[in-house]
Order: sequence, then structure tokens, then C-alpha cells
Amino acid sequence: MPLMLQDPPLIRRALIAGALLVLGILLVVPLAAVFTEALRLGLGTALTALTEPDALHAILLTVLMAAICVPLNLVFGLAASWAVAKHDFWGKSLLVTLIDLPFSVSPVIAGLMLVMVFGLHSFLGGLLEGWGLQVIFALPGMVLATLFITFPFVARELIPAMQATGREEEQAAYLLGANGWQILWRVTLPNVRWALLYGVLLCNARAMGEFGAVSVVSGHIRGETNTIPLQVEILYNEYNFVAAFALAAVLTLLALLTLSAKSVIEWQVRRQRAHPEAERLTNRVPLHQLPR
Repeated sequence: MPLMLQDPPLIRRALIAGALLVLGILLVVPLAAVFTEALRLGLGTALTALTEPDALHAILLTVLMAAICVPLNLVFGLAASWAVAKHDFWGKSLLVTLIDLPFSVSPVIAGLMLVMVFGLHSFLGGLLEGWGLQVIFALPGMVLATLFITFPFVARELIPAMQATGREEEQAAYLLGANGWQILWRVTLPNVRWALLYGVLLCNARAMGEFGAVSVVSGHIRGETNTIPLQVEILYNEYNFVAAFALAAVLTLLALLTLSAKSVIEWQVRRQRAHPEAERLTNRVPLHQLPR
């Protein structure tokens, strides 16, 4: 049995106390400040601020952005991870590099690139404008910016999970006569469902909270192109602190819900790793049940 080395109790307590202190300063105190400032004039005032037309439009637009971007990123993430993890092809490393590109590009730069490509003074932007389609300072440009920033999250969670499961089960299902869709739905996805949900949660959280890229392409048109983060900035700059922090509290609550769901998924992943065979037998369709 290997020798387990432990730090002295005093050092352990000091490290734990230091970690809790840092978390309290960087996380707990700011969260408490958001809700305290939002409720400073009472719950009624905060609710009134949230029911203003511009605030309601910002909330609905934020939900709409997530509703558009998350399913599209889900489809892309599944396709990209399936290709990378289950197949060998020329340009595979290039595809992985392109998936990671938004992590290394500033969101503001991403927004500026979209302005250069789809702005009114560009060839493509002028052509689309002639067809009656405005991209920059409108919903399509905001969707493109959010898609660019968020598309790695699902793929980056699924690729390691699919690589860890290997290709043997898919190959066996193919030999038994299953087609591609049957293999995907009844063999591959049950094995990576928690990684898929985790990626969707991260993608949804980033889509609702994105500021930099959306700020560049939105135009900050009040009541038309302002999402919750943009509306919070406008209200704060106007010294309307209660309304600004009330909207910020909505985003904070959404973040806390995301963290709660993330904790549940991580617990399920730990449970699956502790009992991998039982989990696979319970949730995966047996290969002999696939149609020949």
C-alpha cells in the first residue's frame, strides 16, 4: 500500500481558510452586492424595473439568442465531434484547430471581423442590403457573433467523451446492419449524453451572457438590439442603478441555475465512472436489438 503523505493540520486549515477567503471576496461578496443593490428600494421597485418595455425586450431577445444559437451549436458540435472522434481524414488537425479558434480570439475582434465582412461598406454587406437583409446592427449579426463565440463549447465536451468510448461499439452495430442514424441515436449518444448536456449548458450560459462581440455588431439600439448585458451597461451609465442591478440579478439567477445543473451533471458523471459497466448496460440499447 503506497505511503500517503499529508500536510500538517495547521497548513491544511490555513490553505482552506485562504481558499474560502478568496472565494468570498471574488464570488460571494459581488453576488451579494448585486442582489442588495437590486433590492435597495424594495422588491416592488425591482419588479417595476424588470417590467419596463426595454427591459422586457432585452430579456426576450437574450432568450431568443440562446434559443437560436444553442440548437445550431448542438448540431455542429455533434457533427464535428463525430467526425473527429470516430473517423480519420485529411485535415482533421486543422478542424480541431478551427474549433478552438474562438477561445484565442477576443470577442471584440470577432465582432469587428463581422463588421468588416457584413458591414454596409463591404461587398457582401452591400449585396445583402440590396436584397433587403440587414446583418450588422440587426438580429442576424448578433446571432452570427454569438455563434462564433459559443460554437466550441459543445464540440470540446463531446470530442474527449467520444474518443474515450472508442469505435468498437459503432463498428459492431454497423456489422449488425444498423445505419448511421441508428448508430448515432442508439449507440453513440447514450454513451456521451452527460458530456452533451454539459456542453449545452456551457454554450447556453455563454450565449446569454456574451457582451463583447454582440456589443460591436448590435448598434446598442434601445428596445431593438439590446440584450440583457447591453441593457445593463446602458442603465448603469445612466446612473439607473436599481434597474441595472435588477437585470444583472436576472442574469445572476440564470448563472446560478446553470451551476446547479452543472453540479448535477458532474455528480452523474462521477457516478457513471464509479460504476461504468452497470451504467452502460442500463442506458445503452443492446447491439443484438439493432435491426439487421
